Formats: sequence, C-alpha cells, structure tokens
Amino acid sequence: MFVKYLTRGFCLAVAAIAFSASAPYASAETITITDIAGRTVEVEKNPSAIVLGEGRMIYSIALLDREDPFKRVVGWKNDMILYDPDAWRKYEAKFPKSTDILRLGSPYSGEWNLEAVVAAGAEVVFMNLGNLLRAEESGIIEKLDEAGIATVFIDFRQEPTQNTIPSLQILGRILDQRDRADEFTDFYNAQMKSVYGKVQEIKTKDRPTVFIERAAGYNPNKCCSTFGSANLGRLVELSGGLNWGSSKFPGYGGNVSLEAVFADDPDVIIGTGANWAEAKPDTTAVPFGYDATPEAVQDRLSALANREGWNELKAVKDGRFHSVYHQFYKSPYHFVAVQAFAKWLHPNAFQDLNPDETMKDIHDKFLPIDFSGVFLATLNSGS
Repeated sequence: MFVKYLTRGFCLAVAAIAFSASAPYASAETITITDIAGRTVEVEKNPSAIVLGEGRMIYSIALLDREDPFKRVVGWKNDMILYDPDAWRKYEAKFPKSTDILRLGSPYSGEWNLEAVVAAGAEVVFMNLGNLLRAEESGIIEKLDEAGIATVFIDFRQEPTQNTIPSLQILGRILDQRDRADEFTDFYNAQMKSVYGKVQEIKTKDRPTVFIERAAGYNPNKCCSTFGSANLGRLVELSGGLNWGSSKFPGYGGNVSLEAVFADDPDVIIGTGANWAEAKPDTTAVPFGYDATPEAVQDRLSALANREGWNELKAVKDGRFHSVYHQFYKSPYHFVAVQAFAKWLHPNAFQDLNPDETMKDIHDKFLPIDFSGVFLATLNSGS
C-alpha cells in the first residue's frame, strides 16, 4: 500500500514512510463499495490489516473470519473488554494473540492515535453509522483518506433490521468471505421470518404494551432509560408488542421518569443486562453473558423487581418481568431477542420458538467459540 498522507507532522510522516518502504510492491486488488452511510468507498479487497472503531464489531467479524477473528485486526477500541468481559475472555482464551492488538480510544476524539494506526499498516477502518456526524466533525475521515486508509461505515445498532444484512454483505465483500456472509444472512432471514409471519396476523388490540428498561440496574441509583421506535424498541414492535417508548420519543430514545412508567403500568417489562461489574463495580444489572449462571440471573432479576414500587406493577404481578443480554442491541444476533420477545408477548402463538436453542445454533454453525452462560430470562414466580 502506498501511503499518501504526507502533510501532517513529522512523526506521522516518518511512520507512513516506514510502512510504505516495507510494503510489498505488488498492488492489491481494490473494490468499490457503497457503505451504510451511502458513501462510495474504494477499498482493498481481502485486507491483511484492519482497525475496528468499536471492539464489539468482533461479533460480526467472527461470523466471517471463523478460524481467527483477530487475524487481521491490528487495532480496536477496548469497549468489548470493558463492557462484555465474558465474551472477551472467551475469545482471548482461544486466540491469545488478541491481547497484542493495539487498544485505541474513540476514533472521534483526541485520544485516538492516528500515527499508531498508520504505523500498523491499517488498510481500512470500520466505523459505526451512529457516529457518522462525530467522524465528519472531527475530520478523522479526511485524515485517514490522506493517509491512504479507507473508512467504511456499517450498522448493527441504529437500524438493525434494515442494516444488518447489507452491513454483513459489505464485510463479506471486503474480507473476501462472501459465501460465509450469504450463509449467515440466509440463517438470519429464516430466524426473523419465524416471527414476522405470525405477527402480521395479531390485531393491535391484542398487542401488549412493553416497557424496555435499557441497562436496568447499570446505575443502581438511576432509572430509567428506554428506546423509542428504534433498536430494541423497533424489535418489540416487530415481535407483536406496542413499544411504550415509541409514544414518548420521536427518535432513538432517552430518559424517562419512574413516575411516568408507574402511571402507565405497562403490560410487560423487559430489561437489558450484562456483566458490567468490572466497568462499574456497584452495578445491580442482570449479569448476562458467557459466564452467567441461572442462579445469579434470578437473584438480580428478583432484586430489580423488588425495587421500591416495582412489585406493585402488573408486569411483575403477572409474571411478565423479563430481561435479555444487552449486547443484542448492537449485534447481528438480535433475532434471538426478537424470538424471545415474541414468545414472551404471545406465548400461545409462539410456543414452538426456542430462542435459547437459536443462540446455541449460532455458535454451533457460525462462531469459533463454544456456547455457555445465560442470555435471556423471566423472573421465576415467587422470587
């Protein structure tokens, strides 16, 4: 790769020239793609060095580079290590060289080390669509372009049902893993369609009102954050529910008062949780993940249901108090959450669905790590 970025300071210029001198003279094949932001980008096909603007993109990379999801990752943000440590330990144990990957800060802040990215020989940087504006305002896209490094936006969070398949197809084209991308997207479509067909037949009057408590218990002294008609809120709607937050927010979501939730007394409550104890030791969230146990999950679910005033809500009294793995909100595996929602909202219509088995199937068929742990749960009666 020939580095074009020669206008910044001396350190960056030296790093760029050093990499250019060591690169092979044979030119790599380039392809032109349209990324999820609608940008036309020329990028090297089958790159050997990539940077992840968010570490949790490894959930998607692992579906394609199954032998070693880290083999071409030369830098990433450390959010997976901080906020999904169970998954990180699972991958680290199988791929110990992953500990050597550069841990970069946010690409949109001054903490990001562009010189290190250039020196590592990065050919493409993948970024989240939700941070497009920040990336444009920070100037990082232009700086990477001047350094001869492509920037590609993908999305599993803003519009997951709309952008997951094209994002995976983009990754498949760039990483030269189109067959595996097709294989997973076929599976994705089949799992989503297991819900869509029946939901269309459910009348509005038969759809329960659902309150999604985002990151329930993450901050034990704060409630509540929820989703509008986007992300998990949209998944509720596609699963046959009326998302409570859709009537409160015109966009992605935000904070609401506990009094507002209590006043409306929703039919169903679904929280999200993860093992955040290492990032926030005082958290009382449900510790979903690969190291979770049913006993620990039920203990935390019970504690959340017994917060002051909560045990008077009909969702708790009626046994419709649930929780799911928080990371589904930015993962291509979110159809597991869709299936869980559908089964919780309409148990008779979806009695044949088994989202736990679906999660196991993902690991058996597509991932290099084994399934373990707990990723969704309902509060046991009497807890």
